[in-house]
Parts: sequence; C-alpha cells; structure tokens
Amino acid sequence: MTLIHVPRPKQSAMNPDRPASSLLLAQVAHLREAETNLPLRYHSERYINAIQTEGEAAAYIRQVTEAIHQAHEDAAAQRAKPTAREKKIPRIAAAAARASQKRSRKTAAKSGKRKGV
Repeated sequence: MTLIHVPRPKQSAMNPDRPASSLLLAQVAHLREAETNLPLRYHSERYINAIQTEGEAAAYIRQVTEAIHQAHEDAAAQRAKPTAREKKIPRIAAAAARASQKRSRKTAAKSGKRKGV
C-alpha cells in the first residue's frame, strides 16, 4: 500500500473561540440525528443549538463519535456472548442424537430376530 503524506495544518487553522461555520454546524446537526438512533445510555444530553464556537462543536463531535464507537463495541460483545438458550441447544441435540441411535439399534435388533424366525 502506498503511503500518502498529509501535511500538518497550521496552528491557526483551528481556533476554539472562533464562531462555528455553517458547515461545522451542519455536521453537528447530522451527528445529533445519528445520536438519536443510539440507545439512551449513549446520549450526550447536550443542547446543540447552544453550540456557537469551533471548540464547542469539536467537543460535541468527539463525544458523539466516541458514543457511536462504544455502542458498536458493546453490541459486538453482546453478540459474541452465547445466550442461555444457545448453551442448551447442543446438549439437547446431542441427547436427541443418542436417543435416535438407541432407537435405531433396537429396531435393527428386532428386525433381525424376526428374519431369523
């Protein structure tokens, strides 16, 4: 893979006290919409119409992005855990297979006796 060099931005590129641009506020609105789809325990409880500066927008964007990542990690961990039902199925299936084998042996033994008579 080819490495692409991206130059560092100037120190003046981000000023936390500068008023947020309409593009940045639109990004905040989109993230608020994404946040509403998360479970309540991941919500930030932040009123986005009060966000006025780049620093406030950056803090909100970081908070929501981390919440989205945490929600996905928690969901993946939950899917990886076997449920109580999943734990019981293999034992039940194994017991059913053993019972089926016993029945087929009894049937074979009975049919063998009849043929010999």
